[in-house]
Amino acid sequence: VQLVESGGGLVQPGGSLRLSCAASGFTFSIYDMSWYRQAPGKERELVAAISPHGGGTNYADSVKGRFTISRDNAKNTVYLQMNSLKPEDTAVYYCRWSTGGYWGQGTQVTVSS
Repeated sequence: VQLVESGGGLVQPGGSLRLSCAASGFTFSIYDMSWYRQAPGKERELVAAISPHGGGTNYADSVKGRFTISRDNAKNTVYLQMNSLKPEDTAVYYCRWSTGGYWGQGTQVTVSS
């Protein structure tokens, strides 16, 4: 199993980034997928989750209305579109396949002027 995140970087407050997580080694299309983040000195927290066919999503209160999780089962990829970014969104973002207990390696997102 591999979960490979990409798309992180440095962005100014108010900016946008789109994270991608390419999955392999399991039947991606039948499982929930999720994004977590961990800021320095803080616990890892759930950011967003999506059902197998994308019809169900849920978000942390802190990102509702700003972040959108989506997936493309033909590409075995889950995305996190992040808009109106704030400095407090700075963290390492991780893709997770909860059922199998796998994490990606993480991608750094830094929001700073």
